Amino acid sequence: MLICSPALADANNGNWQTASRWARMLKTDCRIGIVTHWRGEPCDLLIALHARRSAAAVADFAAAHPDRPCIVVLTGTDLYRDIGFDASAQASLRLAHRLVVLQDQGLQALPAAVRGKAVVIYQSARRLQAMPPPARGLKVVCVAHLRDEKDPLTLLRAAARLRESPEISFTLIGDALDAEIGAAVQAACRELPSLRWLGGLPRPATRQHIRRSQVLVNSSRMEGGAHVILEAAQSATAVVASRIPGNVGMLGDTHAGLFDLGDDASLAGLLSRAAADPAFLHRLRSDTLARADLFEPAEEQRRLRQLITECLETTR
Repeated sequence: MLICSPALADANNGNWQTASRWARMLKTDCRIGIVTHWRGEPCDLLIALHARRSAAAVADFAAAHPDRPCIVVLTGTDLYRDIGFDASAQASLRLAHRLVVLQDQGLQALPAAVRGKAVVIYQSARRLQAMPPPARGLKVVCVAHLRDEKDPLTLLRAAARLRESPEISFTLIGDALDAEIGAAVQAACRELPSLRWLGGLPRPATRQHIRRSQVLVNSSRMEGGAHVILEAAQSATAVVASRIPGNVGMLGDTHAGLFDLGDDASLAGLLSRAAADPAFLHRLRSDTLARADLFEPAEEQRRLRQLITECLETTR
């Protein structure tokens, strides 16, 4: 069995995190490897991460082995951009034996013709012991590489609105994949004592920053199923997030910490309320923790193994 991922370890992104975790989950059941492209290597089943970026691998595998299962895992850019117009992404949907979305709202983004072969597999992370809250102040963390899809500028505008609230501090973690956004973050850090940017960090260090914060902000424009949201839930850290399908699918549509996309005033209001009102912060945390069981490694492994077993049985 092979997992085709468009990114490997040096990218430190969601595709690689999924590929490496699934390889660990499956290694006791089968021989498994991770590749960036399928070049004819023998395998009984191919898992392709990203409908567009792995489209060549999906097409080549389907042509060489039409009787062997191919599973395509859909990212946020697949679901909420590429499958609407990109021919290669659309071909991946047709050629795949099964499709995987990473949160429950993802099913609604699929064309009706292929929705029946899709399943939801939430990603997971090990649960960490909750940290006691600080004596005062609200620590806010945002974990996202700096690019337009993650919309870090909304966080910067919210932080600027809260410049007179020194009890709220902001930590931004992620590499600058967009030079202009990186420059904007640097400028904001010079102007706002409450804001610091740490750049990209290894995953264990990032998880500790999430664990030591009271609120994680995800302001993204599109998400397939943000790993940082589940890491927050597994660290007992409350989440405040943009009201987009990918985030609603992770948190549920009644989550108290949702704000309209790009609405920095609403984001600032939620953070200000969380800093001033312990009951509201408790509700944000409770709403986040209510979803935590979905993000347990054992549950992800169970769903993944069930899907693979079904694929192999139906193609024998």
